[in-house]
Amino acid sequence: MIFPDGTEALQNITFELSKGEFVTIVGPSGCGKSTLLKIASGLLEPTNGTVEVDRERLGYVFQDATLLPWRTVSKNVELLTELHGIDPQERKKLVEESIKLVKLEGFENHYPKSLSGGMKMRCSFARSLTLKPPLFLFDEPFGAVDEITREELNEDTQQLFKQEGFAGLFITHSISEAVFMSTKVLVMSARPGRLVKQFDIPFEYPRQPDLRFSADFAELCGEVSVALRGSHS
Repeated sequence: MIFPDGTEALQNITFELSKGEFVTIVGPSGCGKSTLLKIASGLLEPTNGTVEVDRERLGYVFQDATLLPWRTVSKNVELLTELHGIDPQERKKLVEESIKLVKLEGFENHYPKSLSGGMKMRCSFARSLTLKPPLFLFDEPFGAVDEITREELNEDTQQLFKQEGFAGLFITHSISEAVFMSTKVLVMSARPGRLVKQFDIPFEYPRQPDLRFSADFAELCGEVSVALRGSHS
């Protein structure tokens, strides 16, 4: 991927993501992680190569929750079903199901200004869940919340991943988040971004919070850290 100003953002990126996989990409700042996600979503067209993605029902959770401030939680969650022309009765059912899945029951009539950062991200997640997408793209969605909330969102997301059966492509700067969430972690080099290392994550789902304190988890995080440090050179 080469931008009009001549900047080469990505180089020779090749990987597959299948149903039942949750793949996380880590790499140095500016290596092209978000660019890769934008290409996958169709927001950017690659300057060479091909991308095969079913974008008809694509879930996308951004770094910012991107909620409409004049709409309640329920109405924000309903937005994509409106745009897809889904029948109002079916929309109501999908909204209720999605709000329950992300644990926002009781906040349906609240506006975004009254929500915490974590609740806003749950609302954003629920909005995409209404379409029951086979693929979710996550662009550092939990980077702006506190550590405890982030861990809770990690736990809930990986449970939904197994429960709903979607594939996930996740971007993060957190090694522990990557290892905890994923079936596979890919390490990218500094710009132009290339895939330099792959780690298959062996832990069974659902993953419990105390996994983070196990020796195997710490060892794997250490291996990813070493690869990530090497990718900066």
